[in-house]
Amino acid sequence: MKILVVCMLHTYGDPKREYSFEYFNFYEVLKQMGNEVELFDYATEIEVSDKSTMNQKLLERVQVWQPTVTLFSLYTDQFDPLVVEQLRNYTKTLCFFHDDTWRVEYSRFWAKHFDFFTTPDIYGEMKYREIGLPNAIYFPFGANENISRKLGTQKKYDVSFVGGWHPYREWLIGRMLKAGINVEVFGHRWPNGEIDQEGMIKVFNESRVNLNLSNSAPWDARYLLSSPRALLNRVRSKKNIEQMKARIFEVSGCGAFQLSYYVEGLANCYNIDREIAVYTDADDLVEKIKFYLGHDALRENMAEAAYQRTVKEHTFAIRFNAVFKRMGLLNE
Repeated sequence: MKILVVCMLHTYGDPKREYSFEYFNFYEVLKQMGNEVELFDYATEIEVSDKSTMNQKLLERVQVWQPTVTLFSLYTDQFDPLVVEQLRNYTKTLCFFHDDTWRVEYSRFWAKHFDFFTTPDIYGEMKYREIGLPNAIYFPFGANENISRKLGTQKKYDVSFVGGWHPYREWLIGRMLKAGINVEVFGHRWPNGEIDQEGMIKVFNESRVNLNLSNSAPWDARYLLSSPRALLNRVRSKKNIEQMKARIFEVSGCGAFQLSYYVEGLANCYNIDREIAVYTDADDLVEKIKFYLGHDALRENMAEAAYQRTVKEHTFAIRFNAVFKRMGLLNE
């Protein structure tokens, strides 16, 4: 198939940062699957011209190339809805919604402009259907097996976390440190700074316990009273619903043990307590870390089980094949 991936080449469109999630997991995976793939970097196009010119360039490219599918990963208001509608005369359009559990109005507005759209919400298809949007396709995140992989390295860290700074995450890390847990943290705005894709995969492989920490601030009184900033963040934050993110699949794809927050849909992807461990609150997180650090064989068995499940069911190649079948582009 001819596929045009409309996304930002770099993370948040910043050329000083690494290539984006969509580049590694959409563009690269679709190429590896044997498709003819092009990337349209709308952030750069806007930077060198303007929003209107970018939209016109996109329309012209689709008119000339006429891809089988044009995949979008939206950010804010970069696209003209009328232009997106015009594209449907030349190509099937598919939009990926990464955060529709909390960007509800945004997602509902854009959904009607595409032929199909995805949702990581286990109940998303039903929710959209009930409001007259029947073309939602359940698409949880996944793993690119060419990136998330076993390295066979020795364990270096007791506990690690890779992800952007957030006040709630900082509070959780602080509680671990006070409990005497050695935890290394990497990511945007943390003291250790960001690490690249390969560095992240290395950390996953070298950690006895990999943490998947929520950035949806809770109504935990201990957190809210920890600082004025915590309460202000909770009141202002739109992220009041948990969602299943890619980290779950990336860690498991490395054959690494993971301790994650619980989210609806997780139990449909992994067997909790046999393939992945979850914590319920800050105290439980500390206790679970200590427990699993003291049981090497249990950790390793769970990590291997999660790895086997991931390569069989949760790669992005598997996800894309399922989506294309739903769109009528592949035979069952």
